[in-house]
Amino acid sequence: MSLSVHFQTVSVIVDGLRILDGISTEIPAGSVTALIGPNGAGKTTMLKVMLGKMPYEGKVIYKDENGKSVAPRFGYVPQSMDFDRGQPMTVLDFLVMPYQRKPLWFGRRESLVARAVENLNIVESSHLADYQVGKLSGGELQRVLLASALCGNPNLLLLDEPVSGIDIAGERLFCDLLESIQRRRRFTMIIVSHDLSVVSNHADHVICLNKSMICQGETRTILTPDNLRAVFGHHTEIFRNPHLDADELRRSRKGNDGPI
Repeated sequence: MSLSVHFQTVSVIVDGLRILDGISTEIPAGSVTALIGPNGAGKTTMLKVMLGKMPYEGKVIYKDENGKSVAPRFGYVPQSMDFDRGQPMTVLDFLVMPYQRKPLWFGRRESLVARAVENLNIVESSHLADYQVGKLSGGELQRVLLASALCGNPNLLLLDEPVSGIDIAGERLFCDLLESIQRRRRFTMIIVSHDLSVVSNHADHVICLNKSMICQGETRTILTPDNLRAVFGHHTEIFRNPHLDADELRRSRKGNDGPI
């Protein structure tokens, strides 16, 4: 079940500085919605508002497909994670730990291990189960963080710059994987991204911010030269890789998805 998200005149003020100013918008249920804007525009702040990590004025309402207000189940993939890379923690430990009350040295619950393995399979990373988290590459860590977000069976998945620090080939693989999982699981996905080619190829709804709302709507109608100049200033355009045409990618992926 996917959710729609309704922001009603949401503002955030921190130390007298207005970070978000009267945001009113709707994120459609089941959509892949991208939040774009320059640095400091308030994109990550919108995610923090939804996660309950930032005080705000206004309302944020979550509705199911029948229009009923419900409490969301969040999954969250941060831009980066601060941790001790020398700590001897395996990927399975990392995925089980948030859900297990007993310390890990008492042993891992079999049901939680099974769920962790299932989600590692979903992100095509089952081979990483016994790797130490601190020794993962950037792309491997992003997949593990995605598996962790999926362990809670979210109906709303939030991702903050999910492909930053990943090379172009890894970026394409990760985005294709995300799109495939979202289509099968039918959750609503919200992505903060500065990479307009990723947004163009993978999002179907775009919200343009610069503290206040600039524009919003379907990707094709929003990512125009005039709108991009209004958001980012002059000399902004989308570099389109001729080998990564969005319509071609979507057509090629139709019918290739098995059940998850």
